[in-house]
Amino acid sequence: MDTFFISHGSPTLSIDESMPARHFLQSWGEKVFQEKPKAILIISAHWETCEPTVNVVQGPMDTIYDFNGFPKPMYLIKYPAPGAPELAMRVKELLKEGGFKEVKEDKSRGLDHGAWIPLMLMYPNADIPVCQLSVQTEENGAYHYNMGKMLSPLRNEGILIIGSGSATHNLRLLSMDESFITPWALEFDNWLKDSLLDGRYQDVNEYEKKAPYGKKAHPHPDHFYPLHVAMGAAGEKATAEQIHASWREGTLSYASYRFKMNK
Repeated sequence: MDTFFISHGSPTLSIDESMPARHFLQSWGEKVFQEKPKAILIISAHWETCEPTVNVVQGPMDTIYDFNGFPKPMYLIKYPAPGAPELAMRVKELLKEGGFKEVKEDKSRGLDHGAWIPLMLMYPNADIPVCQLSVQTEENGAYHYNMGKMLSPLRNEGILIIGSGSATHNLRLLSMDESFITPWALEFDNWLKDSLLDGRYQDVNEYEKKAPYGKKAHPHPDHFYPLHVAMGAAGEKATAEQIHASWREGTLSYASYRFKMNK
């Protein structure tokens, strides 16, 4: 299995037919990834914990509406994908074998919008078991890259690993002018693309030092660390490919990437 990083951007992705990223995700099974995974491990920007935590849920999972002030139809959407408790325990096992002293279990948490919104577009039948893994925003990119490396064996077990965040994410600097991409956001996004396609993964791990406007693009790292996990899970020799690029609100990049293992 290849691994993926998806920029989910705004929650309106769930209903806004004008968004190119929505149509990209809806074409997933036809144009991007035809193979049906045994289960999905998704690392969402919207689950932050002190220690790595997996949701261990039997049966259909709850849909979490972790956003406020959006149109009512968004709160009526359900994505009752089955939980993947066996995958959750396998993730825990791999992380502990890799050196994590504590990996917690959450037996009630459903899917937050960083998980269910892209998945409802990619796999609308909600018939593939899903497990979520949290991010630790007090740690750094290298920490999450190493976390991904520990999860690499899952790719040979039919598990699709997806990091769900955003290539840029500074909500305080969004613009109402959709015709204009803010220069600092474009410069960071181009740096990220070039770094990934050139295989400079260590630079991406150290983006706060290496990237132009790294702190401005990600004042809080929650939406970037899912990329590091997906990148690490693919391995140092993986080849990155940009599979989507679009913009909204001047600074919000929906760039998404595939990490393909070289045989």
